[in-house]
Amino acid sequence: MLRFLPLKLGRLYRCLKLLLVVGLFVILLMNTHNLFASFQKNELTDRRFINLNKCPACFGTSWCRKFMNGQVSFETWGRLRFLDVFNVKNVYFAQYGEPREGTRRVVLKRLGSNQELAEIDQKICKRATGRPRCDLIQAMYKTEFARINGDVRLLTPEVVEGWSDLVHCPSQRLLDRVVRRYAETKDSGSFLLKNLKDTERMQLLMTLAFNPEPLVLQSFPSDEGWPFAKYLGACGRMVAVNYVGEELWSFYNAPWEKRVDLARQLMDIAEQLTNNDFDFALYLLDVSFDNFAVGPRDGKVIVVDAENVLVADKRLIKQNKPENYDVWYESRFEECDREACLSFSKDSLCSRVTVDHNYYAVCQNLLSRYATWRGTTGGLLHDPPAHISKDGQLEALLDECTRPKKRYGRFQAAKELREYLTQLAAASSSSASAR
Repeated sequence: MLRFLPLKLGRLYRCLKLLLVVGLFVILLMNTHNLFASFQKNELTDRRFINLNKCPACFGTSWCRKFMNGQVSFETWGRLRFLDVFNVKNVYFAQYGEPREGTRRVVLKRLGSNQELAEIDQKICKRATGRPRCDLIQAMYKTEFARINGDVRLLTPEVVEGWSDLVHCPSQRLLDRVVRRYAETKDSGSFLLKNLKDTERMQLLMTLAFNPEPLVLQSFPSDEGWPFAKYLGACGRMVAVNYVGEELWSFYNAPWEKRVDLARQLMDIAEQLTNNDFDFALYLLDVSFDNFAVGPRDGKVIVVDAENVLVADKRLIKQNKPENYDVWYESRFEECDREACLSFSKDSLCSRVTVDHNYYAVCQNLLSRYATWRGTTGGLLHDPPAHISKDGQLEALLDECTRPKKRYGRFQAAKELREYLTQLAAASSSSASAR
C-alpha cells in the first residue's frame, strides 16, 4: 500500500494546482471591470492609496511631487489589486521616469503588512484618545512623537532606546548621525532637532519606532560603500528604494564559480558590518536568501531588507566598559526546526567589542549545510566540485564557522574562509580568462 502513496500525493498535488488555477480564473472574471480600470489608472497618484492623507503619521513627503506628477507607476502585475492578497509584505516593483534620464526600475515598500499598519494606527489613537479609532492627524500631536518638539535640542538615547532594533542600545553619536542624514527634510545636514519642522520630527520618530529601515539606508548609504540598497524618497506610507537585482535565492543553483563569488561577498559584508573605520557594528538579525539581492551588471551582493539591523557603538562600549566588554562574544549554535532562524542576545551584542554574530548568521543561514530555505538544505555552497569536496577544507571551515568546536573557533574560521573563497574566486577568474 505504501508504494501507492507517492501516486496519490501526485494526484492530490495536481488537483490542488488545478483548483488554484480555476480559482484565479474565477477571481479574474469577477474583477474584469477592476482589471481594466487598474491598467488605465495610475494609483500612485492617489493620495489615499499611498496614505499621504495620514501624514504626519507617515514616512515622509520628499518624493510626493514625483508621485503626484505620475513619474512613478506600477509595473504590470503590481497594478492588479486583487493580487495584493499574495503580497503580504507590501513590496512592489515600479518604473520611475525623469524627462532627460529615461525610466528605471525602483522598489516601493509600505514597510509593513496591512495588519501591521492598521495596528500602528490603533496604537496612535489609543495613546491619544483611549479609543482604537480617531482622527489620526490630530492624534499624532498628542503622542510621544510630538512631545519631542522644537524646544528639544537633541534626540537623546534615553528617549528612544528600545523603540526598534536600530536603537536597541543607541549612542548619542548614532542618533546625531540619524538626524543629520535624515533625507525627508530640505534642511538636512544638522544634528539639531530644532532644525526640523514639527511634521518632519514626527515622521522621523514614527519611522524609527515602526520600521527603521529607511533610516538605516540613509545613515549608512550605499554611496559611501555600505552594502545596502539606495534610499530614494517617500510619499505618505510608500518608500522608494533603488532596484538592485534578483534576490540571492535565484542563484542557489547557479554555476559553482558564481556561487563562490557570491559567498565571498557575503563574508566580506559580514566583516564590513562588524569591523569598520567608523566603529559602528551593524548586526544583521534577520538573515535569509530573500534579504539579499545581486546586481545584474556588476554581480554585487547588497542587503535589501534592513529592518532588523542592530547598531552598537564600539566607541561607547570601550568608554563605558560594561562587564566583560573586552571578552570576545561567541554566538551559540542551536538546532532549529524553522527556516532562517538565529540565536542571539541583543544585550550581549550591545555590550561587547568583539562579536562573531554576523559571521555566524551568514555561515549558518546562507552558506553551510545547516542552511535551510524553501524546503531545501545545503546552503549556497552545496555540491562543490569533486576536487574541492575531496580536499575537505571548505566543509571544515563552514562547519567551524557555523558550529565551532574550538573556543573562539568561529573568528579564525571566518577569517580563513574569506581567504579561501577569495583564492577559489581568483582561480576561477584565471581559468576563465585562459579559456
